[in-house]
Amino acid sequence: MAGTAQYLLVLHHLEEDEGPPVSPGDVAAELDRSPSATTEMLQRLADRGLLTYEPYEGATLTEDGRRTAETHLQEYLTLCRFCRDVLHLDESEDEAMQLVGSISPLVLDRLSSTLLADEPAVATSD
Repeated sequence: MAGTAQYLLVLHHLEEDEGPPVSPGDVAAELDRSPSATTEMLQRLADRGLLTYEPYEGATLTEDGRRTAETHLQEYLTLCRFCRDVLHLDESEDEAMQLVGSISPLVLDRLSSTLLADEPAVATSD
């Protein structure tokens, strides 16, 4: 099940690639969620001030939403590196996406500083 972090990451990615507003259908396709579940989550994120949502137009991250998404992006990149370089997982990006938003800042800091300090985190593909 996709959570807040995953939705924000997908919105951030789609805004960067295609520009805002982002279609709920595009978000649903990226996350393999139903359109109705995606619309419901977008409305909840809008209620929290993380994005603006207009039916039939789409969603746009607010400044707070963009900052939160960028924080999750750094977490995602670190987790990708950990899954790929330390755990040697073939599906490192999928595994990292499942973990984003669910690890503590302490664990993330330890992963970043102890295990991954040699190089900056970089996405494995796009």
